[in-house]
Amino acid sequence: MRKQQYRSDALEEKLRTLNAIVEGVKAAVVVNKDGLLVAAYPPGNEDNPYENPTSSPQVAAMSATLISLAERTLGRLAQGDLERLMMEGEQGVMVVYPAGRASLAVLVDKNARMAYVLYATKRAAAEVAQILGG
Repeated sequence: MRKQQYRSDALEEKLRTLNAIVEGVKAAVVVNKDGLLVAAYPPGNEDNPYENPTSSPQVAAMSATLISLAERTLGRLAQGDLERLMMEGEQGVMVVYPAGRASLAVLVDKNARMAYVLYATKRAAAEVAQILGG
């Protein structure tokens, strides 16, 4: 029988596992619909916010805004529900999947095997939604 686990611990474990098994993942965060940071891996460092910039409250708020805009745009264009949001930059890629009442955002190296990243992140997002109860 498995010991009961707090949601925060389960989320951190899920992010840590994603970071460990998917080559190229730099960081992963769970953000709620209001733009509040729910969980991050690696955890943020308040003394050095550039160590893991994805765990900052500002990035959490911006991610929630992007998801909201993408959902509204797809709705306006009658294209159905958002499946994922992907942004490519010169240095890397950010992939965001809806995860129930939250979203899972993953920062990935530009040269990562994206098919595997997308597959693993989609599965992790479903597990995050289950942890959060919806």
